[in-house]
Amino acid sequence: MEEPKYKRVLLKVSGEALAGEGGRGLDFAVLDQVCRVIKEAADMGVQVGVVVGAGNFWRGVKDGGGKMERTRADQMGMLGTVMNALAVSDVLEQQGVPARVLTAITMSPVAEHYSRARAVEHLEAGRVVIFGCGTGNPYFSTDTAAVLRAVEISADVILLAKNIDGVYSADPRKDPNAVKFDEITYSEVLSRRLAVMDTTATSLAMDNRIPVQLFALKDPRNILRVLRGEKIGTIVKEDQPQ
Repeated sequence: MEEPKYKRVLLKVSGEALAGEGGRGLDFAVLDQVCRVIKEAADMGVQVGVVVGAGNFWRGVKDGGGKMERTRADQMGMLGTVMNALAVSDVLEQQGVPARVLTAITMSPVAEHYSRARAVEHLEAGRVVIFGCGTGNPYFSTDTAAVLRAVEISADVILLAKNIDGVYSADPRKDPNAVKFDEITYSEVLSRRLAVMDTTATSLAMDNRIPVQLFALKDPRNILRVLRGEKIGTIVKEDQPQ
């Protein structure tokens, strides 16, 4: 079996990606494909942590539309991530993959409460760990939660699976002259205000020198290609020393 490039990864999957073409709710065909790829990754010996977004159910302050208090709107988004985490866990277990859901907010009848020690214990035992509730705090995105959990579990890389195939100089849907980057530094992302992750997530990744590889989830097997070291999407990495 081919030796993977990374031993421990944090996979961030957007809620919108899990909705498939429908845009809302769960597309179980997509979910099945994603989980089969995660199973293959685990079979390669890769320890996989997963952070899921909630945009297929609720997008916090965006869906609140100024009609809800921000903290409550964000808390609704946290609950949406738990629904997605439970769905991912269930499909993985149907495929014979041991999985555990750990949540940043205590909800013991539903999932284990998150701790770094517990997460690492599960990963080292060969279980896929799905992190729910984001960071457990309002005003922080699930991208920030993905970076935070990746740093805490000492992941080798953050795999950012989104609805776009890389980082561009501009929105390729609006600008036909937009250029896709094969690699880019955190500083460039921040200075150009490129939509990779929000600035908090990008700064946290930069401060902790953890690379981020962004690619399209349209083909879930891109996850395996990244693990094999193929050049897929865009790698965001630390600045070169002067």
